[in-house]
Amino acid sequence: MRLSLSRLRSLLACLPLILGPAAMVVTPARAIEEVGLTLPLLQTDFVVRLDELASPDTLWQGTSDLAQLNQATDGKLGSEMIRLFNDPLPLGKPRLTQELLENAMAEQVMLLLSSVIRVDGFPKGLSEQQVLTALQTSARQGPPTLRSFLKALPGQRARIRLDEALVGVRRLLRQQQQGQQLVTSLVTSGLSKLPAGSPLLSAGPNAMKRFQVQLPVKHRNEPLQVVVLQPKGTANGRLVVISHGLWDSPENFEGWAEHLTSHGYTVLLPRHPGSDQKQQQAMLAGETPPPSAQELRARPLDVSASIDAVADGTIKELKGLRTDQVTVIGHSWGATTALQLGGARPTDQLLLKRCQNLDDPARNLSWVLQCSFLASADQASLADPRVTTVIAVSPVVSLLFNPARDARNLTARTVLVSGDNDWVAPSGPEAIEPFRAHGNPSQHLVLVGKGDHFNLRRGAGEGGGPLRGLMLAWIDQGQLPAKGWQDGDLVLVDVSAQVLGTATPGTAGAPNPSPTSAGSPAGSRAQTP
Repeated sequence: MRLSLSRLRSLLACLPLILGPAAMVVTPARAIEEVGLTLPLLQTDFVVRLDELASPDTLWQGTSDLAQLNQATDGKLGSEMIRLFNDPLPLGKPRLTQELLENAMAEQVMLLLSSVIRVDGFPKGLSEQQVLTALQTSARQGPPTLRSFLKALPGQRARIRLDEALVGVRRLLRQQQQGQQLVTSLVTSGLSKLPAGSPLLSAGPNAMKRFQVQLPVKHRNEPLQVVVLQPKGTANGRLVVISHGLWDSPENFEGWAEHLTSHGYTVLLPRHPGSDQKQQQAMLAGETPPPSAQELRARPLDVSASIDAVADGTIKELKGLRTDQVTVIGHSWGATTALQLGGARPTDQLLLKRCQNLDDPARNLSWVLQCSFLASADQASLADPRVTTVIAVSPVVSLLFNPARDARNLTARTVLVSGDNDWVAPSGPEAIEPFRAHGNPSQHLVLVGKGDHFNLRRGAGEGGGPLRGLMLAWIDQGQLPAKGWQDGDLVLVDVSAQVLGTATPGTAGAPNPSPTSAGSPAGSRAQTP
């Protein structure tokens, strides 16, 4: 039975997809010479020699199964494999075994890797200590890669089980399906398009002043850097704070800020130093470990400190702004931060119960991050009463919040936004099911057809993106356009009533509103500012 090239490529794509950028972190040991890719339905492995993956030239001259396929595809397949095996792994260059042992994100990475990598002679899998030793061995030669990690493992042959990885891929597709069906059914039943000239979509009349400030803060050892966008014309006196996601930066959200600033809002974009793009670069260089669990507390404190700096006049250019009714917008981990500030209270209840279960039907890539919060979840309730409006985009929430408790505590007027093609925080477990568990008509859930985890944000000069009208309407009026609206190729649909089971009888796509065990902060009694 032969494997087609297109099928092989799709299977190879599964490995980084299911492990993710943070999950490919294994490194170190010593005599592995070749890897067998165990493929579904085949009785034999597809052989890859690690030495052949050192460069395009060595692969071109090789004799393994991969080398022959590479020659048959004029080098295209080989270039993908070389990149997969030689890109630096995001755990950086570990110097201390104990440092990794105590890091919950590293623990989740190793758990995922153990499910798809096997070494001949170790039928029960490698121990944590063997993996760590191999990781350190690899790191002595530079930033560890998948190839250097495998070469450092004990034994002569390793197996990467793409059939096991495919289990996760199929699970991901199921997690996306519910949202995709909701969007399709509601769009088919009638979509309201915002007109091109709508004031929600068009830039406002204000020019913009951009500057950066450094704020001394008690909870960090370094000043907090904050990007500020201020309208030059008629400001409305309202303040918005945008919180970026893991290994991201304020610059990637300045498009959102520019749209709001043009309409009179002043926008602050704090840089979360323990989990931003610079921290990722330092981690890959071996200069720092992965983000600490304490960042779950530090990030909301960053936002509150930014609001404090406006309220007490530390940022002198921003005198006269209201700080009693602040909007916080967050993306991914930033969405978690926004919800914490709005009143949602993290708990370790579901983390303790579910993080070690690789077969959990709700498991997705965002769990690598969420499970790293175990040590700090019960100390991260940091609601700020000044935060009265929340927009949580691509939320990462399913394990962090207790439905019964947060139905009472989340007081900010909240809308969740999730892309139906999101593979990092898929809409099923991370938005729809949590919202269904304890949402109510005063909160909203919006799904974006063809939206993924990264195509909803916008950087400086890129326009406000597909969420600009939603953000402006929610902050201005606490309302969303009826039914749905469209922006380019992306369709945005308010599915709140359908998910909660409160839609008018006969409404297309209304699902069964039965509660689930997935926790989230989406429901509450709204407190309209």
